[in-house]
Amino acid sequence: MLTIGLTGGIGCGKTTVSQLFESKGIPVIDADEIAHAIVQKGAPALSLLSNAFGGNILNTDGSLNRNNLRELVFNHPEEKEKLEGILHPLIYQTMFQQLKQHNSPYGILSIPLLFETHYQRKVDRVVVIDCSEETQKERVRSRDQLSDEMIYSIMSSQCSRSFRREHADDILNNDSTLTNLADAVHQLHEAYLKMSTGKNRSHPAK
Repeated sequence: MLTIGLTGGIGCGKTTVSQLFESKGIPVIDADEIAHAIVQKGAPALSLLSNAFGGNILNTDGSLNRNNLRELVFNHPEEKEKLEGILHPLIYQTMFQQLKQHNSPYGILSIPLLFETHYQRKVDRVVVIDCSEETQKERVRSRDQLSDEMIYSIMSSQCSRSFRREHADDILNNDSTLTNLADAVHQLHEAYLKMSTGKNRSHPAK
């Protein structure tokens, strides 16, 4: 199976693009969804986090207090590194396991921190969703009601727009209309189907 890594900065539109690919019958494995699932109440990963960061990251019912963890991580870079060291191996292992369960010409791994974690090396091709930084900020403000300081902190923790564009195999512009975005996704879909024919003929599925 041809494996596509899909990435982009916060607010670039990864969810929308994922839905467009899924509407074509393509499996999309989302790192954020898995990250949420593996830290549910009672999950082993949540115990690892509470041992590493203390009880303040838990609600009174034992579930994860995401706001407290977010504040801790983005105000202390060393804590962010510790968090990623715990979660990223578990997330990526689960993603590849889930992708293998699908029989499809190609599959997509949606990974916000694809470049930051160097997982572009684990996929066959990288598609970057791109938009202006102002568009990113506006979308995040309206969607998540985060402060400008928190938005800046998140964006600063991610690789730059120029880096993503430079290292992309394909770029989807999301500064325009949904119709234009859907057309661009369709063109990539057709291209990936053609690429997958060659890959599946010459290489075993991962």
